[in-house]
Amino acid sequence: MITYEEFEKVDIRLGRIIEVNDFPEARKPAFKLRIDFGPEIGIKRSSVQLPGTYVKEELMGLLVCCVVNFPVRRVATFDSEVLTLGFKNTEGVGYVLVTPSKDTVKLGDKLA
Repeated sequence: MITYEEFEKVDIRLGRIIEVNDFPEARKPAFKLRIDFGPEIGIKRSSVQLPGTYVKEELMGLLVCCVVNFPVRRVATFDSEVLTLGFKNTEGVGYVLVTPSKDTVKLGDKLA
């Protein structure tokens, strides 16, 4: 079990997907994303296992929650800078993304 103080160290921010590319070099089906977190954090990259759950067109412009203070993780030939959060898809491969139910928040807002 972790403490509340430990959980507060995880920096989860809101971003908007601005670019989606195929990632054929990945071991499991994945996309390469560019996500805009606003002026404070800027644009970051993430590798996500979403094929089978989403098509690229669905992802463009989508608001997503990401951990922005983990170290960069090398995935095949790609440096994933943030962890895009999701739940395992029970209807197939990949994940279902964590998104806000309303877009009345701004890019870069921290999960509270």
